[in-house]
Amino acid sequence: MSREKPLVAKKIVVPYKSASGMTQREFITYRTHRGPVVRSVDGKWVSIRLMEEPMKALVQSYSRTKAHSLDEYKKVMDIHTNSSNNTLYANTGGDIAYFHSNFIPKRDDTFDWTKPVDGANPKTEWNGVLSFDESPNVVNPKNGWVYNSNNYPFSAAGANSPKQKDFPKYVDAGSENPRGVHAIRVLDGKKGFTLETLITNVAFDSYMPEFDIQIPLLLKAHASTPASNPLKAKTTEAIAALKDWDYRWSASSVPTSLAMFYGEDLWVRVQGDARKAGVSVYEYMKSKATPQQRLESLAAAVDKLAADFGKWQTPWGEINRFQRNDAAIVQKFDDSKPSTPVMFASARWGSLASFGARQYPETKKWYGTSGNSFVAAIEFGDRIRAKAVTAGGLNSVPGSKHFNDQAERYATGNLRDVYFYREDLKSHTEREYHPGQ
Repeated sequence: MSREKPLVAKKIVVPYKSASGMTQREFITYRTHRGPVVRSVDGKWVSIRLMEEPMKALVQSYSRTKAHSLDEYKKVMDIHTNSSNNTLYANTGGDIAYFHSNFIPKRDDTFDWTKPVDGANPKTEWNGVLSFDESPNVVNPKNGWVYNSNNYPFSAAGANSPKQKDFPKYVDAGSENPRGVHAIRVLDGKKGFTLETLITNVAFDSYMPEFDIQIPLLLKAHASTPASNPLKAKTTEAIAALKDWDYRWSASSVPTSLAMFYGEDLWVRVQGDARKAGVSVYEYMKSKATPQQRLESLAAAVDKLAADFGKWQTPWGEINRFQRNDAAIVQKFDDSKPSTPVMFASARWGSLASFGARQYPETKKWYGTSGNSFVAAIEFGDRIRAKAVTAGGLNSVPGSKHFNDQAERYATGNLRDVYFYREDLKSHTEREYHPGQ
């Protein structure tokens, strides 16, 4: 038997600043028992259902910082309000774990939950949440390591990962990404990492696996293009520069610059078609991009580099920069002001050390605003050891010697020691104070 449920209307008032001062607008919002109405599709309203337990979420976030063992941590997870992220766990007892998103509603797996479903059908209701054992978690795998690179959970521990076929489709709609491919490459079969080798051989390994796919396809496209096509001659020198490249970034690398400009152009060129085809841009670039599109993107990369930097043979570090000019949240980047060359590149192409940089309307150089912001490598044991780096510096006041004193460390992966114990602080303390003084 069907029955109607109430649609709740509520007036909200949003104040905002105008040229004449503060003013406001009123809106009528609508809400079903599932959640607020957020849009319409084909004349039908769409409401979105979310976990709305802010107090429990705060309790869980705080309580997990007080857990002293794996069992205590898992007990905190029974609150089921950590919906936003995946968690990597380690403790001094030697336990390691990958915990997948902690709030996953149980649903009818016959529906495609990546799209709106018919709310009039009672089968679309939630039926509680998945328990710890029903989620794709990994605890103390035989291989001795776990990782996540904002990808799916099914490679979190290499061969010892959860199997995708064992879980409902809605558990994770993502896929492997180039960073995941890279992580498996540097972790699989490896043992005996030290704090230093974990940083050097894993976190800042310079390989970009997606270019190991895309550049050979470009070389093949160039070889198969007839000499009568003017793009073949135009791109011959660039092809020669890419032919023997090892797909590794460095500040002095010209092929890195060429590949980055090429890859970004091809991405933009095909992403609309990929969306229409219902496949990822990676898949479209790999299997559907035409030789003509590839050469057009390479030619565009050559032209763009030459126009912006005087020649296409420009080393990556002259393009890819870190800059901190002031304390503004949104920086106004300026090519005429000092900046620091960054050797690593975008996660899009599989770099584990991630620096999401781009041009801005008044710049030629690329400036980063996403990716590695705080990096830490931690060794648990009788005494904790760690190395870390923060983008720029810890002081947000321009003029302070700590405003930008970590920029060089950040750009080169030269992490600083972290001082956990008072005896470590003795020769590194500038001043001491007590709260309230």
